[in-house]
Amino acid sequence: MSIILSAQNLNKSYQLNKENKLSVLKNISVDIEEQKISVIVGASGAGKSTLLHLLGGLDRPDSGKVLFENNNIFEYSNDKLAKFRNENMGFVFQFHHLLPEFTALENVAIPMMINGKSLKTAFKEAQKLLDVVGLAQRENHKPAELSGGEQQRVAVARALANNPKIIFADEPTGNLDSANSESIHKLLFELRDKYQKTFVIVTHNPDLMKLADVIFEIKDGMIKQTSNRL
Repeated sequence: MSIILSAQNLNKSYQLNKENKLSVLKNISVDIEEQKISVIVGASGAGKSTLLHLLGGLDRPDSGKVLFENNNIFEYSNDKLAKFRNENMGFVFQFHHLLPEFTALENVAIPMMINGKSLKTAFKEAQKLLDVVGLAQRENHKPAELSGGEQQRVAVARALANNPKIIFADEPTGNLDSANSESIHKLLFELRDKYQKTFVIVTHNPDLMKLADVIFEIKDGMIKQTSNRL
């Protein structure tokens, strides 16, 4: 078993007002296995998305560490952390967050250009990624011209843009019908198997839970159960 990411004693709370804080995560420790699909489950408000955001470096904890290749990512400055995320992590959200004024090709190419690739190289690699997710014929369409399932496939291609070591997904099929959900699930597992990708996914979807390698259940801000489906 190879651990790619390790969270140690994460605590996170939010200030409700001057007197009151809401404690969301309490001393959470999890190890993310390389080339596996790990899912985070729990009731609404349990802290699933908060944990995902901490693991992906999108937010900082009150205390605790996230170790990636033995480095605590929360010791990085904001600029260094942003660069680290762009180079090592991909993100897919429930609402695709595609830029509406750009085509599918441009949406996938943008993270690569931010990472220093030329327009020509970024477009060439973006075309390959859209082919991987089955949208080669839709590269010049803007998000409004794509179906919900197609938009989410573009979002998956964009998450792959800089060949990240981990892809984080927050309810990636929560906004899709059952047929499109099943299609996206199949795509994620194909990517894991074909490209040896590591996924961490927040989900309520029972079909995805059944297929996952590892399940983390959050209850009252703590990990209550860890199941391994191997």
